[in-house]
Amino acid sequence: MKRWITFLEQLYCRFQDDEVTALGAQMTYYLILSLFPFLIFLLTLISLTPLARDEALNLLFALIPESANQTVMDIVEETVLSSSRSLMSVGMLAAIWTSSSGIMAVIRGINKAYDTEEKRPFWKVRLYAVWYTLIFAFLLFLTFAMLIFGDTAVDRLAEWIPKRYLSAWHFARHAIPFSMMIVTFTLLYKQAPNYPVRLKQALPGALFSTFAWIGLSLAFSYYVANFGNFARTYGSIGGIIALLIWLYISSIIIIVGGEINAALQFMQEGKIKDGCKRFGLHFSLFGKNKKT
Repeated sequence: MKRWITFLEQLYCRFQDDEVTALGAQMTYYLILSLFPFLIFLLTLISLTPLARDEALNLLFALIPESANQTVMDIVEETVLSSSRSLMSVGMLAAIWTSSSGIMAVIRGINKAYDTEEKRPFWKVRLYAVWYTLIFAFLLFLTFAMLIFGDTAVDRLAEWIPKRYLSAWHFARHAIPFSMMIVTFTLLYKQAPNYPVRLKQALPGALFSTFAWIGLSLAFSYYVANFGNFARTYGSIGGIIALLIWLYISSIIIIVGGEINAALQFMQEGKIKDGCKRFGLHFSLFGKNKKT
């Protein structure tokens, strides 16, 4: 019990001292700049496959507030439909580079959680950002493929395997993308900070970010659909405001996941954050006190 109290106090102290809400606002700025290039890249990729674009869009916007769906869809579709296939293929590289700016912002936020400055070469950090942009695109692509073609796959599998095993496929088509999201967040929290982090130490924040992001996104979408009339307050830009709030919530969740990992790891290393002394934390449950 004492360990949990110490952890919660450390986490609260870090949330305050690292100005997580301000960091979330900064990250939201970069995410909104990178969101549309990422969606354009994703839809360009989908257009080269048998996946139905409209179905993919509906799945993609399932977690985005409904009032923002049409605004985002109109912008993306106008850009994609007005571009030729050859120009879109060439523009994919630029879209990947631009959309990786959002991951760069995530890396800066996680470095802040670990109280460390970025000392790695710029090209190395940018490659990390591009790599995770591609991973998130693949994760979404896999999710679309499994959900859209899941029923077709069931019909085909029914011809070869007993029906009692089909329930396992129904479970897998939803569990595999969810599990891959946890793995992706774990790898991100391990490699993003300029600080040595083991996979086991990155897992708690990854679990929190996955569950919290899905849960709060669904809750916010429900609130917007049933209670929050952004169009009445903000007029024609109501959808954009809802999108910004959703990105802000998502940014805070990602940063808090990094703060959770940092708090747990620093406790294991016997480190106490200076600001936490105001809570009376002059001890460590895991060793000699140190300052971070």
